[in-house]
Amino acid sequence: MARAALALSVVSALALGAVVAAPGAAWAQKVIAKDGHELPDWSGVWQMNGNTVFDQATKTPANGVAGLPGTTEAVPYNAEWKQRYEANKAKVAIDRFPDPITACGTPSGWPRALNTPDTNEFVVRPEQTWIVTENGPNVVRIYTDGRAHPGPDDIWPTYSGDSVGHWEGDTLVFDTIGVKGWPYQIIDRTGAVSSDQLHSVTRMRKIDDHTIEADITLDDKVAFTGPWHVVKRFRKLPVGTRAYDYACGENNRNLVTPSGKTLTLGTDGKPIDKDTN
Repeated sequence: MARAALALSVVSALALGAVVAAPGAAWAQKVIAKDGHELPDWSGVWQMNGNTVFDQATKTPANGVAGLPGTTEAVPYNAEWKQRYEANKAKVAIDRFPDPITACGTPSGWPRALNTPDTNEFVVRPEQTWIVTENGPNVVRIYTDGRAHPGPDDIWPTYSGDSVGHWEGDTLVFDTIGVKGWPYQIIDRTGAVSSDQLHSVTRMRKIDDHTIEADITLDDKVAFTGPWHVVKRFRKLPVGTRAYDYACGENNRNLVTPSGKTLTLGTDGKPIDKDTN
């Protein structure tokens, strides 16, 4: 009787998703989908390859950094939104580009949740997958239980939008709509933004034991002239790595001037910026 109960409990655990490990070994996920196939193990802590320019493939210059003057990427903007991007880059050049999450407390949202500088965790369950970012707060919920997007009368813009998907073998394919867009969120600090009509299809898979790849196709009928294809990769950090929560407002010594410029303070507590206006 006890043996049968134990067997039943093991089967139930696997049906819902179990975490298993040998003594001294790394923890591993074992999750069984409703159709009976085993879902991939994405356990552990991961970090994005490269810096926070969203589209590394089209970044110029090659060593460009988001938030510094002169860095750009090839977003397929229409004329109106290209002009907006150029205006944003001009603000970056004088340190005046407004990043809505500078003070933290609001999510980076989608697709920026895949473009944060700290760590990510990917929690795979039969009915959902969660993307949890250390830089946040950010939790992107991808429903894989067969539901569709809410209808037009039931959806409203949110930071991370609404994501529904399915598994194609070991690849998670999901569709995202319903983001807030500009001016409530940005894509990166080069000045790249989208409208609230952004739509994306993402294919995520583990290409080797140490790398997860997100292949993203974005379209925006308001801002783009065609699809924007971006690939992001994440490397697995050493076993035992922890992800912590924090807020940029904690011990924040970067004062903001009345004109909107963020000052950087030295160890003596005084601004090191030449222009403090």
